[in-house]
Amino acid sequence: MEGPGARAAEALRDALAAVRGARSLAGLREAEIAALGRKAPLSLLKRQLGSAPPADRPGMGRILNEAREAIEAALSARREELEATEESAALEAERVDVTLPGRSRLPGSPHPIALMLERLCEVFAGLGYRVAEGPEVETDWYNFESLNMPPDHPARSMWDTLYVDPSGGRDATLLRTHTSPVQIRTMLAQPPPVFIVAPGRVYRRDAFDASHSPVFHQLEGLAVGRGITFGDLKGTLDAFAKAVFGPEAAVRLRPSYFPFTEPSAEVDVICVTCGGRGCAACGRSGWIEIMGAGMVHPNVLRAVGYNPERVSGFAFGMGVERIAMRAWEIPDIRMLFENDLRFLARFRG
Repeated sequence: MEGPGARAAEALRDALAAVRGARSLAGLREAEIAALGRKAPLSLLKRQLGSAPPADRPGMGRILNEAREAIEAALSARREELEATEESAALEAERVDVTLPGRSRLPGSPHPIALMLERLCEVFAGLGYRVAEGPEVETDWYNFESLNMPPDHPARSMWDTLYVDPSGGRDATLLRTHTSPVQIRTMLAQPPPVFIVAPGRVYRRDAFDASHSPVFHQLEGLAVGRGITFGDLKGTLDAFAKAVFGPEAAVRLRPSYFPFTEPSAEVDVICVTCGGRGCAACGRSGWIEIMGAGMVHPNVLRAVGYNPERVSGFAFGMGVERIAMRAWEIPDIRMLFENDLRFLARFRG
């Protein structure tokens, strides 16, 4: 029995050393398999008991059982130590230093363009208009031809158009240059009277500078019915200006040209910076241009199946960014697209 006993003692020493040397629960599991697994030295010795002399078996069995009990006790003790160590490390990693200053989360707010769009729609909703929307990718017919601009019309040079499918013809697709196609779609879908505003993104091949952007937002309005006059247009725009720029605001209309309105006008609002006295913001004129407007051209009414002898109407269109810049005295249109939190924080609340 001297040989098997010595091997059992050596296996016990090696197993206890491996258990004490385990630095993690995973390492301890490996030490347990090496000491007590099917291929462990003690397990091999236990399988050899059947071939040992009968007189030696009790003593050898006792030695193997004691070695196993010693290893299991060591495993249990080391497991408790490692569990305590890992729990302490986890708690330390998750510890919150209550002496540090708090990290406050600033409340978010709508973007200023979204704020102005909502404000404009509310103003016109109060005047009896409803909001209408349409696709941003349009056909040439909706964007140009139906608005009294045939393929050879010189007015098309006023828009640098981004074409999706420049194959030509009325079915050529493009990124809409204005929200006027929404007016056409609305009139085609219903008989007069029509009172709508059409907000949305539009696209033109403009350079990105202090006053231009290739992507911007428009809000256009349309009123069509019996007996609608230019005076109704003037009154509507005056009510709009007072609601957006303040009760002292005033508008003036200057003769202009648009292919889809006749007569047409450029609409100015009294400068909100100087109150009409003249300053750098308004070029010393006291007025700032904000939109175009006019009476709907008879050819546009005919294009949608309306009889211009029985109904009339007016239309207007404004750049939302331009209105926001005038109302909030923003000097550069690029500030509305750069997502600078220092600038956007001005509109919180």
